[in-house]
Amino acid sequence: TYRELNERANRLARTLRSQGVTKDRLVGLMTERSVDMIVGIFGILKAGGAYVPIDPTYPEERIRYMLDDSGAKLLLTQNHLVDKVAFDGSVLVLNGAQGVYHEDGSNLEPLSGPNDLAYVIYTSGTTGQPKGVMLEHRGLCNLKTYFDQTLKIRTSDHTLLFASYSFDAACWEIFQALFCGATLYVPTSETILDYERFEHYMTEHQITVATLPPTYAVYLEPERMPYLRVLFTAGSASSTELVYKWKDQVAYYNGYGPTENSVATSVWPVSEDERAGQLISIGRPIPNHRVYMVDVHGHLAPVGVAGELCVSGPGLARGYLDRPELTAEKFIPNPFAAGEAGYERMYRTGDLARWMPDGNIEYLGRIDHQVKIRGYRIELGEVEAQILKVEDVQEVIVLAQADEQGQNQLVAYYVAEREVSAGELRSLLGEELPNYMVPSYLVQLEQMPLTPNGKIDRKALPTPEGNLQSGADYVAPRTWVEVKLAQIWQDVLGLAQVGVKENFFEIGGHSLRATTLASKIHKELNKPLPLRSIFEAPTIEQLATVMEGLDQVAYASIPVTEERSFYPLSSAQKRLFVLHQFDPNDVNYNMPSVLQVSGPLDVKRVEDVFRQLVARHATLRTRFELVDGEPMQWIEDTVPFVVEYTKVQAEDRTAHTDMAADMVVSPETQALVRRFVRPFDLQAAPLLRVGLVDLGVQGTEQESQHLLMLDMHHIVSDGVSMGVLTDEFVRLYDGEEISPLRIQYKDYAVWQQSEAHQEWMQRQEAYWLDTFRGELPVLDLPTDFARPSVRSTAGDTVVFGLEREASERLKELAAHTGSTLYMVLLAAYTALLHQYSGQEDIVVGTPIAGRPHADLEPILGMFVGTLALRNYPTAEHTFRSYVEEVKVCALQAYEHQDYPFEELVEKLNVKRDMSRHPLFDTMFTLQTTEEGELQLADLSFRPYGLEQTPAKFDLTLEAREEEAGIQFGLQYATALYERETVERMTRH
Repeated sequence: TYRELNERANRLARTLRSQGVTKDRLVGLMTERSVDMIVGIFGILKAGGAYVPIDPTYPEERIRYMLDDSGAKLLLTQNHLVDKVAFDGSVLVLNGAQGVYHEDGSNLEPLSGPNDLAYVIYTSGTTGQPKGVMLEHRGLCNLKTYFDQTLKIRTSDHTLLFASYSFDAACWEIFQALFCGATLYVPTSETILDYERFEHYMTEHQITVATLPPTYAVYLEPERMPYLRVLFTAGSASSTELVYKWKDQVAYYNGYGPTENSVATSVWPVSEDERAGQLISIGRPIPNHRVYMVDVHGHLAPVGVAGELCVSGPGLARGYLDRPELTAEKFIPNPFAAGEAGYERMYRTGDLARWMPDGNIEYLGRIDHQVKIRGYRIELGEVEAQILKVEDVQEVIVLAQADEQGQNQLVAYYVAEREVSAGELRSLLGEELPNYMVPSYLVQLEQMPLTPNGKIDRKALPTPEGNLQSGADYVAPRTWVEVKLAQIWQDVLGLAQVGVKENFFEIGGHSLRATTLASKIHKELNKPLPLRSIFEAPTIEQLATVMEGLDQVAYASIPVTEERSFYPLSSAQKRLFVLHQFDPNDVNYNMPSVLQVSGPLDVKRVEDVFRQLVARHATLRTRFELVDGEPMQWIEDTVPFVVEYTKVQAEDRTAHTDMAADMVVSPETQALVRRFVRPFDLQAAPLLRVGLVDLGVQGTEQESQHLLMLDMHHIVSDGVSMGVLTDEFVRLYDGEEISPLRIQYKDYAVWQQSEAHQEWMQRQEAYWLDTFRGELPVLDLPTDFARPSVRSTAGDTVVFGLEREASERLKELAAHTGSTLYMVLLAAYTALLHQYSGQEDIVVGTPIAGRPHADLEPILGMFVGTLALRNYPTAEHTFRSYVEEVKVCALQAYEHQDYPFEELVEKLNVKRDMSRHPLFDTMFTLQTTEEGELQLADLSFRPYGLEQTPAKFDLTLEAREEEAGIQFGLQYATALYERETVERMTRH
């Protein structure tokens, strides 16, 4: 009873005070799940001390470390655990005969205040050792209002202690019951490990309130627990399956909170949200807590835009025990509270999240290398540090990978001087780490695969036993054709090994890579492969069979054209040249890019490398002029080139801060970056501009920081070209020699107009004219404002996303229909447009890389084209049957992608309308370019976010695959739509 608990805790507290326990004194507590555990907690708190929970199932070495690191001089335990670990301090046995309960049982005069320590929880640390998080009384007390008013915990409730008391979720469970006078039930570990036994326990004891990890709750059946009225999940991401299973059966809440903020930061009342299941959220901040989404520059991120989740309020921990530097790094001054009492500090969680328009928060994953496995937070560096302690192990990398059920598992890859078996390694790790931190998969390699820059190539790491990525066992190539195909696949996909049974689209393939694959197969095997064959036969084994039935057709390289004074423009260049004549001061067709550079950058070497690039690529020495009324490109032998260098004064630490890189960029410097983007004169080469902003020495590492700014006109570049330019810059800066180019862009432009190519174009033209025969549809979506007579490029973007589970289901649909994620999303988008417009004939534009010939891969230039995809969504379709139709349409368009969009518009004689684009007013793209950190020995290059790009269409939907799920940006013309209208569209 409460009286018995109170008296026994009071007796223990007086004994502890006699042992010197007082405010902020740490006391170790190591017991089984029992009454002794609860009495120990309250006895320590009543004495004025703070408890350090230690799970007796932990390895001896970890228990010893926690006792030593905490500085505890006193340990409370049970009889059978006394010999668990050697301890130099005093040991009191809670269930022994020596009489820890002989003191007076009346209430003591309290010593502790709100700002005194209540407990210290040890969590995973980056150095290979756990770190102690110091939590104060005010954090726990703040939860009481939530227990009372929201969860409405009453004395009649039967609540459950599920979590290990060394995990902070146990604080939530224990104090939830005992703050509110409820009955607390403590099942054994054996009961928890058996789902049926657990369900029986819940019924037998009529449990009404339970807090469970989502990964556990998903396996339980609500009807077997009829007394449960409140289910709270926390510890890892919830799922659609879990929401639908529980939301109508109980009052279901999904919570989020790091240990550093007293258990709970935000809560989502799932059962009260009509959209539950369509989205997964972590809700809104609990009372008195404030949450901020902070972008990489230290600014508050707008609604819908991802940022690092930071929290402030009474739940914040004091910091990390005896780790002042780490405390200062993670608990920082709150720049958004203006010194308001109680909110002076905020904690950087390292989690990525964003505000949704309704005020809820969407969790997107971890920013750093910290992961959650079965609800436990694990620093991968700690696991790696323990593996490196094993004799003869030389290198190791630990990753979290999703298994076939979508649950994260730890996978360790290691290199050793001898054969170290998985069994041996697992046994050794079990002596040092809790079970949940021992990797499920242990893979020994002869050597780590490396990128050209010397970093571990994570993509090239082999799939562990059970093949987590694709579910297929590795089968090596067996024939000459399979060997050649495997080599081509590895080159296109950037993998070190590919088995003949693996599906191209399940291991990184997509439509763009399929086009490249077909061209390279033609080049290597002299057999032209129709693009659709890769979709119909997506494994090497199947494709090799297809290749046997194809005729040999010699691969024709693009010829080097003879020297001329000037050369024709490609079709795409002609369109941009005409657009430029309308407004030479327009920067909508500039292609700016900015990189953050950390480390000792050699400014002179930067300029030398760009001069090498200008000499290497004729595109960068090209200017454009009219010759007899026709635009032509002129290539200069040499052009002067200078990097625009600016050194700014030391930045104010309160200015714009890059929280990921510890870089500070002032508003003045941001303005300088904006001014860098300015009009180009097409008659003056080069149409490349490079700038370097020296920000001085910054950051915790005290490294030199620079912004490397690039800008090119679209007439000489495209997205792939920017990637080629950046990659070659890094390689040349690193001293690497690059093979000379056989052809240049001018050769492509001449080849495009050659007789042989024109015959091929005529066959392609017939397809497009047939596709757009008859009356051309005009998408007539309802708008908020009248369409202006001349369209404006002013725009804004609404950002939203799908959770990982929904994203995976879309990929499964793609696999089942033999299509791609792009095709599934295009079908969904056109179906949405059909719902809003009522039209059953819809044209959507989509960019295409425009490099179907393998010779074009390393060339800089304007290749990107546009495909006009005409689809027919109707109410009679099932979505699956419609995806099949969209797939056929897309494949036919890809097969005929060489035909220039500009020529199609001209052939169709589309009437010019300054308020619209010809053929379509909406675009869709699935972003497949991978922006990440480029690394040299002592330099790192990271993309630096630029401002909103112009809205060239009424609506543009851009999708991007990310680890947390598919993320979208729906850009809209602000001259036509209110933001609220577009936000409503994104919720369908």
